[in-house]
Amino acid sequence: MAQYKAQRVGVFVDVQNMYYSAKNLYDAKVNFSRLLEDAVGNRQLVRAISYVVKGPQSEEDNFFTALEKIGFEVKTRDLQVFLGGTKKGDWDVGICMDAIRMAQKLDVVVLVSGDGDFESLVNYLKYSQGCVVEVMAFGRTASSKLKEVADKFIDLSEFKKYLIKK
Repeated sequence: MAQYKAQRVGVFVDVQNMYYSAKNLYDAKVNFSRLLEDAVGNRQLVRAISYVVKGPQSEEDNFFTALEKIGFEVKTRDLQVFLGGTKKGDWDVGICMDAIRMAQKLDVVVLVSGDGDFESLVNYLKYSQGCVVEVMAFGRTASSKLKEVADKFIDLSEFKKYLIKK
């Protein structure tokens, strides 16, 4: 799929999905700087938003600052811990709402997640808003349905430049 300089791009990154995929598959971290650079290419970046869940770790503030320096707007949410120890921390609805609200100002939506819950979002953005939707994720942990519905799927596993070894 061709890229054009005039295309307005929005990048939406599900940090938890990327973090755990890289950790479980490669025992590595994600190179978010390279990821953003390649997601935008030579097109016009409108907004790049990273969605993170805050846990009790103290290293997170440095990570959030690093994401901001790269060029991301960082949205945080606290990890919820329920009685019995069950934990919940995702941004699926938040990512969907932001992408939908911004769609009229974008030509291309780059969704950085392999979560199959985003299949409906991708279809809505494509067919109701006219956006091109590109998905970037690690192929082995990405939903096959999400890969199918995307206009373009970039398998981060194929490029070592997206990984930072520990």
